[in-house]
Amino acid sequence: MIELKGKKVIITGGAGGIGLSAVRIFAAAGAEVIIADINEEAGRAAARETGAVFIRCDVSKSEDVQKVISACSGKLDVLYNNAGVFWAGHDNRITDVTEEDWDRVIAINLKSVFLFCKYGLPLLMQRGGSVINTASSAGVIGIPDCDAYTATKGAIVQLTKSMAAEYGRYNVRVNCIAPAAIMTPMMRQSNPENSTFDEERFLKLRTPLRRYGTPEEIANVALFLASDEAAYLNGSIIVADGGITINGDLSKC
Repeated sequence: MIELKGKKVIITGGAGGIGLSAVRIFAAAGAEVIIADINEEAGRAAARETGAVFIRCDVSKSEDVQKVISACSGKLDVLYNNAGVFWAGHDNRITDVTEEDWDRVIAINLKSVFLFCKYGLPLLMQRGGSVINTASSAGVIGIPDCDAYTATKGAIVQLTKSMAAEYGRYNVRVNCIAPAAIMTPMMRQSNPENSTFDEERFLKLRTPLRRYGTPEEIANVALFLASDEAAYLNGSIIVADGGITINGDLSKC
């Protein structure tokens, strides 16, 4: 069993979805967890349930991020940049997305990683530790009609590699998880009932495991990356998608 006893962890977007599962799993492993999330009601509920500390945070705003880092009191072992948004009804292809919607998606998904790393890395460099970034299958393959989202996820993949090369000398490991088809509220929003998305066909022809993934399965990948068991993983992009991004014609299988 993986243990994180005594390790201080920040999980952004920890009030719901994959982030909430991570809060539960990391806390059960003994970590001191700080939840950074804009959803105050859900964040406080998660803190009560798990014993974590909740700090309301707009992850795109520098002053909010610095407040979370200050709450670490000079100690940080794991930074899990999980917060992100797929803005259904707003994101679109480049020629159709508005500048305002583009800027908002970039701010939440990408600027947040910049801000937390900018202010969190000095603490991680003191003791060594782990940065875990969240990308998506959209960061490694082309997905139409959500160009702001795919731009952020592709950038996170490349930023992970750069930071891994830059901060490895300080015993700070930087890795990335690229999930796909994880059953969360955000996944449902990305495929609304009135869209042309054919769920049955998707599960049969696009997913080799023929099922969706769970938030807990992704949180367990993050738990491993946070732990000493992953001590030689640096700059890795773990595509946790059940094989979606590598499959061929599953109708022949």
